[in-house]
Amino acid sequence: MAIRTAIIGLGIMGRRMLEHMLLHDGFSPDVLWDPDPESCRLAAETAPDAAIMDSAEDAIAAADLVYLACPPVPRNAYALAAAAAGKAVFLEKPLGVDVDESMDLVRRLAAAGVPAAVNFTQAAGAALTQISEAARAGAMGDIVGADIVVTYANWPREWQKAADWLRFRAEGGMTREVVSHFLFFSERILGPLSLVWARPSHPADDDLCETHMLARLETADGRPVTVMASVGGAQPDRQELTIKGTKASRRISDFYRDAVSDGGDFAAVAAEPGDPRAVSLKAQLDDLVLLFNGQPNRLATPEEALRVQKLVEAMLAGR
Repeated sequence: MAIRTAIIGLGIMGRRMLEHMLLHDGFSPDVLWDPDPESCRLAAETAPDAAIMDSAEDAIAAADLVYLACPPVPRNAYALAAAAAGKAVFLEKPLGVDVDESMDLVRRLAAAGVPAAVNFTQAAGAALTQISEAARAGAMGDIVGADIVVTYANWPREWQKAADWLRFRAEGGMTREVVSHFLFFSERILGPLSLVWARPSHPADDDLCETHMLARLETADGRPVTVMASVGGAQPDRQELTIKGTKASRRISDFYRDAVSDGGDFAAVAAEPGDPRAVSLKAQLDDLVLLFNGQPNRLATPEEALRVQKLVEAMLAGR
């Protein structure tokens, strides 16, 4: 039976998930809510049979699974409300922006005993699964570190501009929204990281988010993960994570494109599907069904998301 699902937050991420849940036979996204009438109108065009509820509380009450695609600050309160009502919870990342609040959230989700995960979109994807297997099998040799490179002409990107909060320091920025994905991926391969140093740069307007981020993180045994992220200049988006091995290295570009090098040029590991985002989202939803049914899955746990949040907020603080 399809899981009766509420989507709270109907911006670009909420509507994208709505579209893919409608295509998946494991979900019935029947109840929707957003404080913005235009977002509700656009969602209703995608899912005309779904009900636009009067409040987030009504949406939570009507569902068995609550997907939270709203900004980080309200997301915390809705997650707690859903867990208290015994509902499964699937949260967008970042887990939050206040570390103490997120620590409390993780404790209370665990105490409630409800299925809960955070949508780091690579968690169930082919790239992370295959690189994890290659690293465990020794096919990459010794894993010696990772490099994260993220560059944009503008932030937010054109397709994100409707989510105005992404440009502000309080909740937005590329470190929370993008670098966090690659930190999660790196920890899955290398193990827990700690921050050695970070240097963020901001525009003159103190309310706006970072434009540059340089950082060094390390594993417990000293293997480095370097971060270079920047905004500005006429250029295409660049989003890359390279996991470096002594025999072979793997580079993930734009979240989904997996390439391998044994010292020469990087070459694609497999033919790219027509819509790699759709393939990735389906994998996430497949594992979300497993989570809901109490079965092993590859989704990011709240504890993993909290580790990433602590790293990100320390980086943004320039520690």
